[in-house]
Amino acid sequence: MPSSEPRVAVVGAGVVGSCIALALRKRGAAVTLIDRDEPGRGCSYGNSGAISPGSVAPLAMPGILSSVPRMLLDEESPLHLPLSYLPKAAPWLMRFVASAQPSRVALSAAKLAALHTGALERHEALARELGVPELFVRRGHLHLYPDARALAQDADTWRMRQHYGYPFQQLDRDGILALEPRVGERYRIGVFVADHATIVNPFRYVQAMVRAFTARGGRLRREEVRAMTPLDGGRWRIATAGAANGAEDSFDQVVVAAGAWSRRLLDPLGLRLALESQRGYHVQFQGGRDTVSRTVVLADRKIFVTPMEDGLRVGGTVEIGGLEQPPDPRRAAILERIARETFEGLDDLQTTQWMGHRPCMPDSVPVIGPAAGRPGLWLAVGHGHLGLTDSINTAQSIASGMLGARAAAR
Repeated sequence: MPSSEPRVAVVGAGVVGSCIALALRKRGAAVTLIDRDEPGRGCSYGNSGAISPGSVAPLAMPGILSSVPRMLLDEESPLHLPLSYLPKAAPWLMRFVASAQPSRVALSAAKLAALHTGALERHEALARELGVPELFVRRGHLHLYPDARALAQDADTWRMRQHYGYPFQQLDRDGILALEPRVGERYRIGVFVADHATIVNPFRYVQAMVRAFTARGGRLRREEVRAMTPLDGGRWRIATAGAANGAEDSFDQVVVAAGAWSRRLLDPLGLRLALESQRGYHVQFQGGRDTVSRTVVLADRKIFVTPMEDGLRVGGTVEIGGLEQPPDPRRAAILERIARETFEGLDDLQTTQWMGHRPCMPDSVPVIGPAAGRPGLWLAVGHGHLGLTDSINTAQSIASGMLGARAAAR
């Protein structure tokens, strides 16, 4: 890569970091993408694949405080906080509850809506550009409720979607079965959002991004970043495990997109984000892909059911449990049991389990842009459940902010 190109390091090769690296390389930067693991193997690997621009309601909604006892005591609560982690989670939890004030919810929703704009069209175009158009499936999302009372509990969320221009259609039991005939008797009311989509293999999508990035001359390094040190003139030195500090580790600009691990790099710099891991689980049935034909959301249980390329994925739950504790197999077992109870044809299928760390801010709004008081350092952190949806728009925001109108590489 010519030495005249601005030298940029992107730390984190999930869907957000990989998208950023590709966008910067298209605009002519000399980009190095660094991750301790294979690109896409973190949170991006196990997500439910939803492209959901209508998800404008933050996780902390008015009334969330009344849910805290259930979070602590009910192991089947969709939003769960183990008692053992409560002392560490308390500062974040207080900010989370404060974010549920109506005025702050409205502000968060406006920011999320702006970030989501155009996501569907841009992902569809990118999938074509990357040579994987079959990964983008635009069949809408079907949200299911057992009764009118359960639907009423989400009334504010649906009003927000409507306010920001995402129409939906309410369905009765017959309407549900017309779309998804294998849904069990529990669910009597559906809400169909027609103009949403699914990436049916998020890992392969990220891998395709990284192949396109390296084909354009981008550099990929599989190393663990241990520290970042500011240098004169806004430049940065990156120290990685097993690598000596030298000229090759100095960069004009650095983007941190390391997901839930970002604080380990930012805290020593005095940049203390209110970032917490919301651990998510999935169970993947080996087979059963045709159980549903689109993303189906069991809304009362906050569970996403997705027909992936290699099986039926059932993902969900929010577990506020930090980065160190091992996965709780009971959380995955809950997902498996509910799926078998809800859908026909899963009884004889084997499953695999996965847990990953969603990087979440208390108000559900990610931090995107230059780091205050740290010239040359950029942040793309805290996307929570919407990293896939917002990856392209985040990448464009970072690339435009850093490089301006610099022409895309051909």
